[in-house]
Amino acid sequence: MPPELVIFDCDGVLIDSEGIASTVVAENLTAHGWPMTADEAETIFIGMSIQDMQPMIEAHLGRALGPTWRTELAECLVIALAAGARPIQGAREILIHLNERGIPWRVASNSSDEEMHVKFARTGMSDIVAGRLYSAGRIIAAGGRPKPAPDIYLTAARDAGVDPADCLVIEDSVVGVTAAAAAGMRVLGLAPHGDGAPLRAAGAAGTLRHLNELAGVLA
Repeated sequence: MPPELVIFDCDGVLIDSEGIASTVVAENLTAHGWPMTADEAETIFIGMSIQDMQPMIEAHLGRALGPTWRTELAECLVIALAAGARPIQGAREILIHLNERGIPWRVASNSSDEEMHVKFARTGMSDIVAGRLYSAGRIIAAGGRPKPAPDIYLTAARDAGVDPADCLVIEDSVVGVTAAAAAGMRVLGLAPHGDGAPLRAAGAAGTLRHLNELAGVLA
């Protein structure tokens, strides 16, 4: 039986944006006194919300970043992503496949609404994702918590009227897998460049190398 609802993470699953975001974060933190490469930023912060990044960064620096840091970083991310985000290979095709199969799906991301808007606009997928997006910003505004808490996944399932146990989540980060597993959902890790062991250790039931493999799983 196929799942009653498929929920995709955004960055690294549907949108190739993590390298861009990591470059912006690395430049920002280097300027604030924590020298860092883009690869290091991706390793440390992949899947995390800006809200959860801030206390970790402040603990490392031994000082506060200031009241405007989150807003300024978010603005830099939006500009960079609007210029450079690309679709993950097969992303639009798998979403169309789900529509043709009549399988409902959503996107749940620790990104902000603004970031998702420019990423899907840049990649030409705004039409297909309209009305299906869940951002950490909206979850936080409603009193919830970003991933690795399960709130965003539970909200997406509740709004769709689907039991969490009948959902399938596609994630590429330990933070995201942890969130989906905590929600009581089945999770598949997307691991195009590794063996996926960290994702399985976090609770993924298995791993995919490419999004097009999902069609076979659903069959």
